[in-house]
Amino acid sequence: MDDIKDLETKPIGHLLWKFALPAVITQVVASVYNIVDRVFLGQYVGELAIAGLAITLPLMNIIHAFGAMVGVGASARMSIVLGRKDLRWAEKILGNSIILTFIFGFMFVSAGYLFMDHILEIFGASTDTIGYAREYMQIVLPGMFFTTLSFNLTGLIRASGYPTKSMWIMAGGAILNIVLDAIFICVLGLGIAGAAWATTISMVSMAMVAILHFVQPKSFIRFQRHAWTPKLYIFRNVLLIGLSPFLMNFAASFVVALLNRQLIHYGGDLAVGAYGIVNTYCSFLVMLVLGICQGMQPIAGYNYGAGHNHRLKETYILTLKLTLAAGVAGAALALAFPHLILRAFTNGEALIGMGTPAMRWLNVMMPLIAFTITNSQFFQSIDKPWIAIATSLSRQLIFLIPMIYIVPFIMVGAGGDGLTGVWVSCTICDVLGALLAAILLLTQLKVFRQDYIAPERKPKKEYGPDDMMAELPTSDRHETRPKAT
Repeated sequence: MDDIKDLETKPIGHLLWKFALPAVITQVVASVYNIVDRVFLGQYVGELAIAGLAITLPLMNIIHAFGAMVGVGASARMSIVLGRKDLRWAEKILGNSIILTFIFGFMFVSAGYLFMDHILEIFGASTDTIGYAREYMQIVLPGMFFTTLSFNLTGLIRASGYPTKSMWIMAGGAILNIVLDAIFICVLGLGIAGAAWATTISMVSMAMVAILHFVQPKSFIRFQRHAWTPKLYIFRNVLLIGLSPFLMNFAASFVVALLNRQLIHYGGDLAVGAYGIVNTYCSFLVMLVLGICQGMQPIAGYNYGAGHNHRLKETYILTLKLTLAAGVAGAALALAFPHLILRAFTNGEALIGMGTPAMRWLNVMMPLIAFTITNSQFFQSIDKPWIAIATSLSRQLIFLIPMIYIVPFIMVGAGGDGLTGVWVSCTICDVLGALLAAILLLTQLKVFRQDYIAPERKPKKEYGPDDMMAELPTSDRHETRPKAT
């Protein structure tokens, strides 16, 4: 409980370091799963295996989208209610988020097996790559349920005051994944199936360890009998906040499917493989930025719930400085050493040559991407989901979809290279997305004013149907915490 109270008393810099560093390590570790698979496949299996794995990314991102919708929504909501000192409500959020994870898990595993080939073809699989993609997904698909469960639970562990423990759970899963990749791919020669088994086993192990945290009596928030009763108002609140990352991930999968088709049209399967490598590096940088923002989330959510607007503003400004610095550093490395980064994944000169301009075009505006992500994550943390959704979706749906068709067409018509046009279209959309994010931020500056009162904290003569506190039974609002079960 003392760690939670620190969120409204300790200096923001100290808190952000305490929460952001483990979250950054967690996100970097999460990106290791895909990076390690690509490195081992590129070095020991071949270029088409990398392309086949790249084809599976949209489908995996869709699954991650459902997990993010529950995990991010639950952790953000838990931070806000802890700011109101409501432990019983936080326990209900824990139980109901797991119920939602089971519901979505059954849906995506069933749909994935029923329509796997059709889905992979939609995402750009060719006759040369669909075999690799199918072999990988048939093994990894059941494990994806545990992936979403582990990310959900580690987010709640961090939100309830255990950021370092959340980090170690994720780090343990990543280390196990690396060891198993080496054994299954290099020693046993299982190829892409080995990568799938390594990822699945490590994710199941990580989920089991995360579950154990909420069983221990010494944990601040833990499983209670009352928390396992499904509550529609909690489902709604969690999903509404989580709608932003869900739509962002879902839209990313849809856009990648269209992007893969354009890449095949202008550059063939190797272009898809090159994008898969470059996108892995981009995802690593995005994970770094997201880690900083996830460290911000419990601090911002708690102080928003407690009404400490001056601390909310300080949290946002410091977070933005850190994410912009990460974006600048990532862009500088990509611009200066693209060959070295690409060579870590493959020795194929054709793939390296095709990936070099992509590495530069897709990363040159990384500081603007960091700005957009920070704004989306901030508004998500303070329960302004529609602002977060507009910020996060603008680049992918509003700008990128038309651009990947218009820009290559114009460049080919002018005697240029259509594949370069695909890369350039991504850069243009980074600029436009950041511009819209800045405009939306200006419309919400009122949340930083000292006299601003969050809608949920405004006194009312009577509770209306849209008041979250009204939806709780009176006994749930001020009830003492039950004993652990």
